[in-house]
Amino acid sequence: MLEPVPEPSYVPERRRVLPLERVGALVEILICSGFPTQIVLILIMRAVGMPMRAGDGRLSPTFVFTLSLLDALLVITLVLTFLRAHHESAREVLLGNVRLAREALLGLATLPAVFMFVTLVLVIVIRFAPQLHNVATNPFEDMLRTRTDALIFTVVVMVAGGVREEVQRGFIAHRFDHYLGGALWGIAVYSVFFGAGHVDQGYDATIAIGLLGFMWGLLYISRRSIVAPLVSHATFNLAQLLKYLAFAAK
Repeated sequence: MLEPVPEPSYVPERRRVLPLERVGALVEILICSGFPTQIVLILIMRAVGMPMRAGDGRLSPTFVFTLSLLDALLVITLVLTFLRAHHESAREVLLGNVRLAREALLGLATLPAVFMFVTLVLVIVIRFAPQLHNVATNPFEDMLRTRTDALIFTVVVMVAGGVREEVQRGFIAHRFDHYLGGALWGIAVYSVFFGAGHVDQGYDATIAIGLLGFMWGLLYISRRSIVAPLVSHATFNLAQLLKYLAFAAK
């Protein structure tokens, strides 16, 4: 007696993405990239009379603090708005279907690897291309002159550095995954701009930060959640700030 032949399992085909949808996704990515929102905010803040620099010529901590937090709020609001417009769940896209506490612990567990990776990249750059170390003093370090400045930047590096940038990265990876060729392309492209956004800290820092952003992007793709990279990113930024303050106090 012949054995019944099992029917092939049905695998739904992915819907064909229309060119207009790709353009729309690209526009949303550009809007949420941070550059347009920061330019608009800087123009508004300057128009209302907020000085960009202090009396001694250095960047004003108050200006940078206000700009960073307003931009974080604006970008996150835009991301949530675009997701809602597409009837997508922000919970699923950004946080994922994971245990948040476990993801947070995973983010903390990545810190030793993150520090070793950054150190290795900088050592290689200084060894083989020392000319890329073109900035002697990080311009943001010039703003850390008082305890108030330190408190301000503790908030900035955690919220604007950790939360906003990982929301951006997760959103951009998600949009690329659905409309523009895959999430890996998304984090690769964003990592280039992420690094370029720190060019005022030096070419070596640009390379290291860009590669670090790519690592956090890979962590998002593997977990489909921004929680682990967010905790890793925010804690890394905080540790860098505390390290600088500790050495500056000596």
